[in-house]
Amino acid sequence: MEKTLRVLNRMVKDGVIEQYAIGGAVAAIFYIEPINTNDLDIFFHVKESSAGLDIMAPLYKYLSGLGYKGQREAIDIEGWPVQFLPVFNALLEEAVEQAREVRFQRTKTRVLQAEHLVAIMLQTGRLKDHARIAQFMEHEAVDQKRLAGILGRHGLIKKWETLYRRKLK
Repeated sequence: MEKTLRVLNRMVKDGVIEQYAIGGAVAAIFYIEPINTNDLDIFFHVKESSAGLDIMAPLYKYLSGLGYKGQREAIDIEGWPVQFLPVFNALLEEAVEQAREVRFQRTKTRVLQAEHLVAIMLQTGRLKDHARIAQFMEHEAVDQKRLAGILGRHGLIKKWETLYRRKLK
C-alpha cells in the first residue's frame, strides 16, 4: 500500500487533486479491529478544471499516463484497487479538511477521523455501515461529544437516535 500512497501524494504535488483522505474500511482499521476489504476509498477535493461535468477525467488521464488502468469502479495503483470519491457534501468536506495525518511505514498520508467515519456511515446507511458503527461504539473508538457535534452540524441527530434505539442498545 505504501507505493499506492506515494502515487496519491504525487497527485497532490502535481496538482491533479487538491487534498485527499483515506476513508472506508482501510480508515476504520486505524480505530477498530481489521476489516476485510479489497479496495482503498479515497475522498478527495476536485481541482477546478475545464473538464466540466466529467470531473474525474483529469484524474483518469493523469493515472493512465503513468500506466495505471481501470478495474471496474476503481483504478489499480500498485496492486491496490483505488476508488476515488469526490467530496460532494458538507460532511465530507469537513471530514477531509479535518483528517489526521499519519504515517504508513515511511509515507505520510491522511485518514478520516473516527467520528467523521461514523457520521459518514450513518449518512450512507447501508447495513454493513450500521454493523461497523456498532463496532466503533463497542470499541469506544469515538469521542461522544465530538461525534454529537458533527451529527448536529450535519442534520444527522434524528437518524442517529433511530439507529441507536434499534441497533446499538
